[in-house]
Amino acid sequence: MKHLLILLLCTLLGATASAQVYRVVDENGNVTFTDRPPEDAEPVDLGPTNTTPPPTTGLYPTPPPRVTDEGDGASGYEIAITSPADQTIIPRGPGNFSVSASVSPALESGHMLQLLLDGQPRQEPQAGSSWALTNVFRGEHKVTVAVIDGDGKQLATSEPVTVYVFRPSSNFRN
Repeated sequence: MKHLLILLLCTLLGATASAQVYRVVDENGNVTFTDRPPEDAEPVDLGPTNTTPPPTTGLYPTPPPRVTDEGDGASGYEIAITSPADQTIIPRGPGNFSVSASVSPALESGHMLQLLLDGQPRQEPQAGSSWALTNVFRGEHKVTVAVIDGDGKQLATSEPVTVYVFRPSSNFRN
């Protein structure tokens, strides 16, 4: 008896899922869609349902390997951007935000920290680990911090942090 009841329920669910849809236009021109056809309704042909398969990869990509140079003794540097967090949105404004990083062990003599915005140096190298950025253009930006030696050679680089800057634009007026 249970099997017969389950079969009946599945049949009814299948019938309602494939029910016909009708379009009705009243005397004022208002359009209504219904599954109960009045005499002046026209059937609506619903195409196939849009579907897409789930992604085959994981939700989070594996981070790229840390860039270091093993031959000069600087390979022990661990650099991390502590602020802003990855995927941070900088709200509407002039595009100003701060970047802070941590590095261990302490920088050796002659080594400096270089802030990179989209792979390009943004300010002069410095011994400090915080930067104030101003007038950053709207859009997506990758922020990294690198340890460099006196010749400007990168010894180690932090993982990139993505920042989205929202700024007013004269192209989109409300």
